[in-house]
Amino acid sequence: MIKKHIVLFDMDGTLTEPRMPFQKKLLGPLRKLSANAEIGILTGSDFDYLHQQMNLIIRFSELRFVTHLLPCNGTKHYYPPRLPDDVYKLIHEMNMETFLGKNCYKQLIMLLSSGQEEMCHYDFPLTGHFISCRGSMVNWSPVGRNATTEQRQQFIECDLSYSPSLREREINKLKYRINLRCAKNVTVKLGGETSFDIYPTGWDKTYALRHFPEHICWFVGDRCGPNGNDKEIYDLLSQENRAYCTKDPDNTVEIIQDIIRRIGNGE
Repeated sequence: MIKKHIVLFDMDGTLTEPRMPFQKKLLGPLRKLSANAEIGILTGSDFDYLHQQMNLIIRFSELRFVTHLLPCNGTKHYYPPRLPDDVYKLIHEMNMETFLGKNCYKQLIMLLSSGQEEMCHYDFPLTGHFISCRGSMVNWSPVGRNATTEQRQQFIECDLSYSPSLREREINKLKYRINLRCAKNVTVKLGGETSFDIYPTGWDKTYALRHFPEHICWFVGDRCGPNGNDKEIYDLLSQENRAYCTKDPDNTVEIIQDIIRRIGNGE
């Protein structure tokens, strides 16, 4: 039996600019890719952000019939619709509070709240919705998920004006505090350009691969370095030469073309 291919794409910085809608220029390359492979959108964001940013594909394009939605690092799996009137179906979901226990989970939220209070002393906007509980993971954004593009940029500039950056400093403190007061089996990663992703160890993006045991899996993402939330799956699939680190959506177009060529050559 010939195994199917599936190409898993990160969203922010890969298929879209951070927190921006999907760009139409990727439709053509993805359509060509879909002739030989299924597609997965694998993001740390929850379904609501994925729906907002990828609306063009998941509602209005024929690509919806071959595109799996994998929010929260793939700890949630929405299966593609089969018929035009069908909707995406949630077929798998994990729960972080249940896994860690209520007391540990409560301690974690308290630590993030304390960290937010400390970060408030720096010169960047505070917009609200700082801690986002997504069921299978928690996202902490010191600037707030309500930030406009301009406010996000102000935070990024403030963050990078320090060496190491504010987020790099905070991630080390947060890891230590969680390990001391809560649990040793919790991972903290940089989420995009403005936040942190916190989840049980092992619930990184490699989790998504268990949904596709009969597929040959590829991955494209932009946060593949240390503390990036694409690192684990990038490192794993790099061993099979099926992982790419992209610079931006324009670079992703070039990568898609290379994957199409390689699949066509039987790699």
